[in-house]
Amino acid sequence: MKKPSKAARGNYVSEWFGHRVFPNVVAGKKSLKEQQAESCPFLTAAIGEVRTCIKSSAARGVCTINTATSGTRMDWLVCPYRALDPSLLESAVRRLFGFRESQAVYIIPAIRLEAEKIREEIGQRLRSGDRVFIYFDEKLGGELSIPATAKSPEFSFDVTIIEIELSDGRPHVGRFGVIEIQTMDFHGSYRKAVANLKDALRLHPKDFATSLQTNQNWLSEDIEGPNIANVFKRTFYQMMFKFQLGQNPRCAGCVLAVPLSVWESWQRHLGQPELRSEPDGTFSLFPSGGARPPIVPAWIYVFDISSMSRTSPSPLVISKIIATDATSISHYALQVAPAAALENIASATGMLTLLARRISRLWPELGTTLTV
Repeated sequence: MKKPSKAARGNYVSEWFGHRVFPNVVAGKKSLKEQQAESCPFLTAAIGEVRTCIKSSAARGVCTINTATSGTRMDWLVCPYRALDPSLLESAVRRLFGFRESQAVYIIPAIRLEAEKIREEIGQRLRSGDRVFIYFDEKLGGELSIPATAKSPEFSFDVTIIEIELSDGRPHVGRFGVIEIQTMDFHGSYRKAVANLKDALRLHPKDFATSLQTNQNWLSEDIEGPNIANVFKRTFYQMMFKFQLGQNPRCAGCVLAVPLSVWESWQRHLGQPELRSEPDGTFSLFPSGGARPPIVPAWIYVFDISSMSRTSPSPLVISKIIATDATSISHYALQVAPAAALENIASATGMLTLLARRISRLWPELGTTLTV
């Protein structure tokens, strides 16, 4: 079998300031302008005015990293604002709050409420029968959290969705929902690759895309692989906690938005669960094929980035919408996956076989006493 090339095995910055630079470089006036201005197209679109990238200089502009960790090239989100896609937001809001596709919906970040014309528009839309939602996050109105108590820790939310309802002719706060956006941690730093990109843009402003396309190694310098196990361990408890939020009558539930690369990397941590297809095109994840409850407290949205699209930034594509709850995820992560690991302890490639080999090298006589 022919060995994959170095390019096929490397890790690359794949989107920079929202525009694709690997495996193909987007070449256009808009992409070049935003890269030179170091602006974030996702925050800019949400707020309605230009916003620069919020990341530190070592990671400035990096939205996704592309790797071949599982043998197939995939993008990994490293910035949550990359997932601020209007279609994903609207789908999640409709799913959480349960209203028909034909009903008009208006979703805006809370920071835009500072404008009087926006507040007036909300009133008009409510009187017209539209559903209206505002959302908060760290840069779009401020992060919200459940304060700590003597018996529970503080938990902050990535995105908090609030429904605005009309009561007695005036806007009132209704139920809330939560959207958690799962990014991936990477070993090491993007500092050298980011420096290469900035230098290429400075030195080759007129033929930036061409120069980058012929020197893709600039995008991979010192880029290490994803820290998959750490992200799952760091996320698991928070995920269990937030999937319980739907038990409160004021909460519409929680959506976990997960890139396809992350979802696939989690399969071993969940015991490779089988999803049950539902008539509406969604999936269910409940133990032993259990029926979906009438009210679903938690949804997992698995999405990918349409890297071959001619649109830039590349649109997000929702590949799976999965109904589940904290009990089900706990079952797969804490029962099914450990059971599979225990079965592998005494296998031909398991831990005891490895132990026998190592002991035999260190103390041959003792090694013969270990049976697998």
